[in-house]
Amino acid sequence: MPLNALPTLSDIEAAAQVVYRAFPPTPQYRWGLLSERLGADCWLKHENHTPVGAFKIRGGLTYFEQLAKRGELPREVISATRGNHGQSIGWAARQHGVTCTIVVPLGNSVEKNAAMRALGVQLIEHGDDFQAAREHAIGLAATRDAHMVPSFHPDLLRGVSTYWWEFLRAVPTLDVVYVPIGQGSGACSAIAAKQALGHRARIVGVVSAHATTYADSLAAGRVVEAPVSTRLADGMACRVADAAALPVLAKGLDHLVQVSDDEVARAMHHLYTDTHNLAEGAGAAALAAALQERDSLRGLTVGLALSGGNVDAAMMAEVLSTAAIAA
Repeated sequence: MPLNALPTLSDIEAAAQVVYRAFPPTPQYRWGLLSERLGADCWLKHENHTPVGAFKIRGGLTYFEQLAKRGELPREVISATRGNHGQSIGWAARQHGVTCTIVVPLGNSVEKNAAMRALGVQLIEHGDDFQAAREHAIGLAATRDAHMVPSFHPDLLRGVSTYWWEFLRAVPTLDVVYVPIGQGSGACSAIAAKQALGHRARIVGVVSAHATTYADSLAAGRVVEAPVSTRLADGMACRVADAAALPVLAKGLDHLVQVSDDEVARAMHHLYTDTHNLAEGAGAAALAAALQERDSLRGLTVGLALSGGNVDAAMMAEVLSTAAIAA
């Protein structure tokens, strides 16, 4: 996807009206303890405060709105997820009266699975990772003549861009923002909003050091499959990068940071102690990356995406009891 195919300012403004029929803009706050920890003016965008606890719902709402506008609402949609995308599609499908089937890998988050079922989703567990679940979902969609909802698509970006549009407008002084990369919709949407608003903030992508397909693919200039071994950052646990996202990320990102599970665990702990907000692994990755680069952020205004708070209670209890406290 070229940069000129990203949502425009008018696209994002129209998408915001769709999103706001479901929930209001999420808050962004300057947190004092986080600012002290980073040695920078630190703002946190609370996408953990959406009705499904993550930013993905914005994209689901606009994806289905575009289907409806074109008169293409299907009888059934099928998609694959580690949880937040599935909740997004489940929410929007229910809103439009469309049957929804979601495929998750075996051993997926128990609480994310429960949340999807509560939205009326038919849940299927298949495969050892997201890519295996995705391939199974594509096959099911073909067999059932159902509509396959991808994890990366321009109509998803329309909605997801609204959270960055909110953030960049609310804090025009931002110097640098950190955004986690799963399949690329969050980071590409940050680039779209920056471009639409003419904002000056540098955008830093964050990937798991245990799921490096995007880092490897951007370095190679083509899709490079990479193994996934992260325990914490399931929202970034992708084995195969989306080819359409790569050119946008290559041109729009300032640089990439890789964060380990230990760094993510510490960031989850810090977000709890400093803001008393729960962050799932991917939701804390932006802070983990900023802490890694803390020495270069002195005196700057830094924006972090708390992109989701859907962490299982048992995992959060483990993190709170075992994560080392950073100095």
